[in-house]
Amino acid sequence: MNQFEIISPTQVDVWSDYVCPWCYMGGLALKRLNETEPVELTWHAFELRPEGSPPISPEYMQRIEASEPILAARFKNDFDIVLNRGPFGINTRNLHILKKYADTQGKGNEFHDAVLEGYWRNAADIGDETVQQELLRRVGVETPTAEILADAELEREVIADEQFAYQNGISGVPAMVFGEKYLVSGAQPVDVLARVVAQLKQESETEGEPAADRQARDAARAK
Repeated sequence: MNQFEIISPTQVDVWSDYVCPWCYMGGLALKRLNETEPVELTWHAFELRPEGSPPISPEYMQRIEASEPILAARFKNDFDIVLNRGPFGINTRNLHILKKYADTQGKGNEFHDAVLEGYWRNAADIGDETVQQELLRRVGVETPTAEILADAELEREVIADEQFAYQNGISGVPAMVFGEKYLVSGAQPVDVLARVVAQLKQESETEGEPAADRQARDAARAK
């Protein structure tokens, strides 16, 4: 008889983009959560500025630049990370396609992390094909980027991710769906994410509890 309790990780589906600082922060929070509450992460594509988007206005750029000190302080205080952002204006469609291919090689999450680390900590131009190839090699994928990007099916998978998000009311990222049930938007603190996992666990235990035991417990609580 197995005397060990088997703990199943909580499935978390995350819609994210590589040039979104809150997505990077949200991913770091999920990694920290995983240290105490096992989670299984599935990253989905979302483009903040898909092809055809208007140029970033000077006013919006000023707001971004004005928020940089606050953003940098939060990364430093919460995760001891010094930001060194890459260039603005990167179209991330190809990166999402490359990540889909990396998934097929069992390296999707590693590639996802490598891109974020490169852009946000090493000022890498992740829109450059040479940089993209190096990021793939870093996680053990040697296939030429041109060959990967020629695969129309991978791009359809990226588009399907985005269409699912739009159809389900996801208009901003990061968007984290816990256990296919609870949507958490934005870069939330680890304790908030932990409460969501605890809620799912409690509901799972209640669902597996015999009806008579559940009724007796609820009656005791009502006294």
